Amino acid sequence: MAQLGMDLNRFILEEERKYPSATGSLSLALTAIESASKIIESKVRKAGLSNILGTTDNTNVSGDQVQKLDVIANDLMIRYISDSGQFHALASEELDDPVFPENGRDGKYVISFDPLDGSSNINVNVSIGTIFSIHKKIDGTVNDFLQEGHKQVAAGYIIYGSSTVLVYTTGNGVNGFTLDPSVGMFLLSHPDMKIPEKGKIYSINEAYAHKWEKNLKAHIDSYKEKGYSLRYIGSMVSDVHRTLIKGGIFAYPADSKNKSGKLRLLYEASPMAFVIENAGGRSTTGAEDTLNVKPDSIHQRVPVFLGSREDINELLNVIG
Repeated sequence: MAQLGMDLNRFILEEERKYPSATGSLSLALTAIESASKIIESKVRKAGLSNILGTTDNTNVSGDQVQKLDVIANDLMIRYISDSGQFHALASEELDDPVFPENGRDGKYVISFDPLDGSSNINVNVSIGTIFSIHKKIDGTVNDFLQEGHKQVAAGYIIYGSSTVLVYTTGNGVNGFTLDPSVGMFLLSHPDMKIPEKGKIYSINEAYAHKWEKNLKAHIDSYKEKGYSLRYIGSMVSDVHRTLIKGGIFAYPADSKNKSGKLRLLYEASPMAFVIENAGGRSTTGAEDTLNVKPDSIHQRVPVFLGSREDINELLNVIG
């Protein structure tokens, strides 16, 4: 097991050495994401001093109000990812269509990302984050993004909270790294992360309970009788990070208004499911394993349930 305090870049290289056929391309790709996240983190930390709080006059393709920091984070991710030369194409929650960088013509991967998850919480200083998902390039078209989640080669997130933490997996365990601002490096702080088999926390927006299917509502209500605690921040990256560490369940179900769910498959549901399942947990849309869903568009939405294996199994016994 890697030692606590190991630098992320060294950790990535050590992992690469385990695979003799590795070309180093994925390592460079992950390093590009790390670099972008450090710059985004610096912008988030001084947002109130830089006149970059607040909204723009635009909405994104998903219909969400675009924050000023959304634009900045999106531009930074595009710049660093494109300049790395490792990605043939990129898709962002903030963009209508994929981007095919000139430098990435020979890139082996495509990446989907939410540059600033939870951006509605920016102005009230609540934790937000960046989520990313990497697939292999197949044919060099938009179809490269329409692969099932279990085909991801890497996924993870960066949470900008009381500390900045980067969590990622390449399908062989989950590790977390905390940014040490004094040296400007992500250092291993959460090695080989494992979600508890069962938790005592549920994370869901109960304000929408009147719109849920009755069996789901009854099951969520039962958590109170079982002594579960409700914890809901409204930034998926924050709620999932807590669920990963403490166990329990995070849910954003479909309802009578959003019949296909609200969260995006490529940018939120699939990468978070990949992290949770590689930490020993489980994820589902209620109808099938999230990682088995084959996207039909790059902005597809799905219901999301993920967390401790026993909690998800109990849920599926009711709604599955």
